[in-house]
Amino acid sequence: MFKDNKKLDASSCFQDSLPISSDKLMGQLDEWGISYKCFNHVPLSTVVESKRIQNQFLNKDKGGGHIKNLYLRDHKKNNILLVAEQDRKIDLKKLKENLEVGRLSFGSSDRLMENLGVRPGAVTPFAMITGVKREVHLFLDIELKTCQRIYAHPLVNDRTLELSVESLEKFFDKIGAVANWIKL
Repeated sequence: MFKDNKKLDASSCFQDSLPISSDKLMGQLDEWGISYKCFNHVPLSTVVESKRIQNQFLNKDKGGGHIKNLYLRDHKKNNILLVAEQDRKIDLKKLKENLEVGRLSFGSSDRLMENLGVRPGAVTPFAMITGVKREVHLFLDIELKTCQRIYAHPLVNDRTLELSVESLEKFFDKIGAVANWIKL
């Protein structure tokens, strides 16, 4: 995982090593007429890190949908992308019952790249552009539907896109992803 003697990370510096670059994704969104606003920032790999810069976005009380994304696999090797509100507590044992799947665990970084085309720290609903081809199942926290804006990385972790829930759903429609909205 090295390029020019540098360790590949989830930033836009290495977007050309992804199956689909962040620039290409945003170009596709433009072509489809999906409106968004792009913010550039330092690389953010965790919710804790992302909270440090969230003052530039709508906060939760004003309709900002700040998310966390979990790449999971069940014991039957089904791949799952779970998109939840960033502060939602996720109990994998309860989640498996809610999703009606087998025992859940986190997918490896190799499987993450293979199935969603991103590196750790850049997991995002936009990764379904690769995930649909790999039969990744998409589940989203139904409470996110009440948000005015959703904030998600565009396949890299030093950019954030702000868009409406409707625009995110239009993206899912365009790529053929089934968005399963669930109560967590």
